[in-house]
Amino acid sequence: MEEKILNQPMKLFGAVAFGLPYLLGILMGIGYSRGTDLSLFPNAQMMYPAAGVILAVLITRRKDDTVPRRFYITYLVFALIMMVMAVISLMAPSENWPVIMNLAIILGSIVCGLMLLTEEKKRRQAWGLLGGRRGQSTLMVLLFVALYMARTIFSYAISGQLSSMAEIFTDPSIIAVIALLPVNFFFVFIAFFGEEYGWRYYLQPTLQKRFGMVKGVLFLGVLWGLWHLPINLFYYATPAKALVSMAGQQVTCITLGVFFAYAYMKTQNIWVPVILHYLNNNLIPVIAGNLSSDILVNQEISWGSVLFGLVLNGVLFLGFLLTKYFKAEQYRPSVMNENGIRLEEDQEPVEAVILPGMMEDEDDDLEE
Repeated sequence: MEEKILNQPMKLFGAVAFGLPYLLGILMGIGYSRGTDLSLFPNAQMMYPAAGVILAVLITRRKDDTVPRRFYITYLVFALIMMVMAVISLMAPSENWPVIMNLAIILGSIVCGLMLLTEEKKRRQAWGLLGGRRGQSTLMVLLFVALYMARTIFSYAISGQLSSMAEIFTDPSIIAVIALLPVNFFFVFIAFFGEEYGWRYYLQPTLQKRFGMVKGVLFLGVLWGLWHLPINLFYYATPAKALVSMAGQQVTCITLGVFFAYAYMKTQNIWVPVILHYLNNNLIPVIAGNLSSDILVNQEISWGSVLFGLVLNGVLFLGFLLTKYFKAEQYRPSVMNENGIRLEEDQEPVEAVILPGMMEDEDDDLEE
């Protein structure tokens, strides 16, 4: 029965989270051959992992009154809207589509945020949406920013361009963007929630339960990297640079995935990896000193830069595998069936498992 409980949501999740990107990747290839703007596809794709989790829950728990249906259904509606917009942008190209997509993300974030706040606390708590451990959560965000900046400083220093970095961080426009990052999060969070609710809330504990605390997270990093394949082929790089682009993506997803997993296990707060993912993506144009939305398109990637990223990211992030959170099963977040998931309508529901740290006001720290 446990295997069945795990497998049915996994199939639904996989069909949406991985099936949709690869299916729509065919359309991206067609659009790429025509020289069409493909910027809507990566934004829409970020929504699919959470959509996969939500669809699985809504289908397998039709009679469960702990499910935050108001928030879930609203999220699915906006995910569908963004997917349809991406497809239509190929059939009716227009320079206005990126603006329309940004407005959809803003509107979706506001509406989904309001729907989430109107859900009862017990529903948010039962499905990992409540948050908690505010002190630890803040420290994890600050630690990530510190590591991110350390990587940036070292990268500029090794290339002999520290003076360029100083110019970037004294630019008034860059300073304004940095100052607005905390506020901007609330207007774009659904995209980053879209990935992290799928990767960290659902897939991480599921893979850790099956493969172990370390192997599960490393495997998740590989899958997360492979999920980017259509974007690597037709957006981040070109088909000619596919191999090196995918190698770089694997380095990024495996190493960052370790830290995101660590932060999630330490805080038991899904909003922490959501914020970390948001910061990681939005600090890229800041540290590059280029606020153009085209900075990620057709990147020039070399094997040397991939190796450099492997060494630097490995030093900064892989060491967290040695912490206690990857050594003991007690730190693994609960998988969906441990939260009372039932797949058969004639099964009796069971109590949701609330792990330490999921309560909203709990701030006590665990020993390192």
